[in-house]
Amino acid sequence: MSEVASPGIEPHAAPPPTVAATPFSAGYTRYAMFLLLSIYIINFLDRQVINILAEPIKNELGLADWQLGLMSGLAFAVFYTFLGIPIARLAERRNRPIIIGSSVAVWSGFTALCGSTTNFAQLVACRIGVGIGEAGCTPPAHSLISDYVPREKRASALAFYAMGTPLGGLLGLVIGGLVADAYGWRAAFLVAGVPGLLFAVLAIFTLKEPRKIMAAHTATVQAASATFKQTMAYLSKKKTFWYIAFAAAVKAFIGYGHAPFTASFFLRNHTEEVARLASFFGMTLGFDLKSVGFLGLALGLISGAAGATGSWLGGYLADRFGKTDLRAYMVAPAIAALLAVPIFITAVSVDSAALALSILTLNSLLAAIWYGPVYGTAQSVVPPHMRATTSAILLFVINLIGLGLGPLGVGILSDYLNKGMGMGPAEGVRWALILSTLTGLLAFAFFWMARKTIREDNVS
Repeated sequence: MSEVASPGIEPHAAPPPTVAATPFSAGYTRYAMFLLLSIYIINFLDRQVINILAEPIKNELGLADWQLGLMSGLAFAVFYTFLGIPIARLAERRNRPIIIGSSVAVWSGFTALCGSTTNFAQLVACRIGVGIGEAGCTPPAHSLISDYVPREKRASALAFYAMGTPLGGLLGLVIGGLVADAYGWRAAFLVAGVPGLLFAVLAIFTLKEPRKIMAAHTATVQAASATFKQTMAYLSKKKTFWYIAFAAAVKAFIGYGHAPFTASFFLRNHTEEVARLASFFGMTLGFDLKSVGFLGLALGLISGAAGATGSWLGGYLADRFGKTDLRAYMVAPAIAALLAVPIFITAVSVDSAALALSILTLNSLLAAIWYGPVYGTAQSVVPPHMRATTSAILLFVINLIGLGLGPLGVGILSDYLNKGMGMGPAEGVRWALILSTLTGLLAFAFFWMARKTIREDNVS
């Protein structure tokens, strides 16, 4: 196990002494965890609702696939990733619940405003606003959770929080699809944005800041707080951190890259069967609308239920087997990354939409296994006074590559295969999804390399 101190860290930046990891009662900690999970669900609902609305927006505003990728990915990701670091620096010293609550209010407001846009530029501007708000959620939340729970439960706790990703995606797809069917895509943004304002109030007034009741720890953290440069210098010697960062970035590239185009894939390649399935389940709106609503419901349930299960399973396996061998933290995400490649390719290659959706259920489970092990490991390779900043740096890498380049890259590839290679929109999007999935082999390699270094890099 590495020493906490590291060359290049000034004496005043030494880590604070060990303090109680559970400053609140078990009952309050459970409440706080469920509130943070709910906030993260809203976070991903507002982030992902645009994916099920992509095809109706494209048709009304006359957009290309690369524009769908830009507004759902890069426009959001640039500000989300770059602002995450300064907000995390603030969270190292200031009240984390207030930062989280204020961020919820900002992104929820901009989500609602997306429904009032009339052109591509306005929609991109509102998506930038959503990204600015969401930048203040996860880094302080990760830091807060690491203070709420003991070390041996950290991966499970962070995996529980990460369940907000698939559950928020579920609600985004379901609510977005059903509301768009009934009232149009603009109303879907409004419905997605409004609930966040309630959670903003709850975060500010009911989440407790552990530092307030840990006076001695507060003073020590204030005195020992590392600068961004010192944190980067410390992380530069932690190979495990960079391996998991790039592994997770590749997984995010695939996940975010596929998200805006999965419904489009089914609408373009399984048009009649999707409409029949929608009718079978009682969705009787116009042809295009009932298909969108059905896909929102189906893909939402698949990604939400299977993804939440995968997130929980990844955290459970990491904490269960990591007690005796820390390398276990990397085994599950490595194997999952490898298996997901042929499984997804099979899903988009079969002739049956129903079979494809069934196969995607297993893919969604495997795709979420890395959450707990990665976020837990990132918090464990640094001392407590660097956790929020480390989380922000991790999310910077993940989201700049995954969220920033994934949707845009898959969109550009789809357009090129469609027109440049003459495949047409149906085969173009199919092969864009297949080719991007192959990058999962890189994720497997990075996770396996992290397995070799995790024991020597772990400090807390």
